[in-house]
Amino acid sequence: MRRLLDRLLPARMRSNVTTIPVVRLQGTIMSGGSTLRQSLSLASTAGMLEKAFSYADAPAVAISINSPGGSPVQSRLIYKRIRDLAVEKNKEVLVFVEDVAASGGYMIAVAGDEIFADPSSIVGSIGVVSASFGFTELIQKIGVERRVHTAGQNKSLLDPFKPEKEEDVERLKALQLEIHDTFIDLVRERRGAKLKDNPDLFTGLFWTGKRGVDLGLVDRLGDMRAILREKFGPRTRLRLVSQPRGLFGRRLNLFGIRAANDDLGGSLARGLIAAVEDRSLWSRFGL
Repeated sequence: MRRLLDRLLPARMRSNVTTIPVVRLQGTIMSGGSTLRQSLSLASTAGMLEKAFSYADAPAVAISINSPGGSPVQSRLIYKRIRDLAVEKNKEVLVFVEDVAASGGYMIAVAGDEIFADPSSIVGSIGVVSASFGFTELIQKIGVERRVHTAGQNKSLLDPFKPEKEEDVERLKALQLEIHDTFIDLVRERRGAKLKDNPDLFTGLFWTGKRGVDLGLVDRLGDMRAILREKFGPRTRLRLVSQPRGLFGRRLNLFGIRAANDDLGGSLARGLIAAVEDRSLWSRFGL
């Protein structure tokens, strides 16, 4: 009779079953979004994280990460939301790296109390990068005159249509160093004594998951299902938490609804540029 009732009850209500909510974070990290690429931001992940941490009987929340990085601000906001919820709900956070958790992706990963990876996963890239294009010769060739009018001598700093100035580059590098220091402090705070004394650790280099264990960037090698069953028993069930869906099955973006009269051509153009940038981020890691 007990076995029959056990089969009829939902998994989360069975006394001998442990349900672990799983949040999958995949894509480049950026504010806003694009119809041409999958991206991560606090706005796009907050709902899933809140729901995952609301499972009262779950002893932990599992987070799967597959991201080459992106916005340092959004990365830290997602990291902080995970840690705030973990403390508030008193839950362990277990992070599992898929193909890559690099740069901002690794910043999110250190929100985990433990980090697991595949031997061939890519981890690290603890650094800051800014990239753009210079079009000064192009506009001269096609006969275009650039006109910029500003109030404030530095408002057109690093304009891609103007020659690069040494003082502008130095200003950018100073900002990057500040952001880099914040990143390093966060990793040191979370990984602590696990980190090995390696001079390349914070230079922006990245490594395989196997090497990441040696460096203290990763705790263990393994996949989510096996690790969770090892920790919580063979009857552990994984419950994927996804974004809420609307009336017609489309995923809702409750924090970033676009106006219906958006310029379609402009949106597509911006989307194509964003897709190229997205592809370049992934390709850095051979993906």
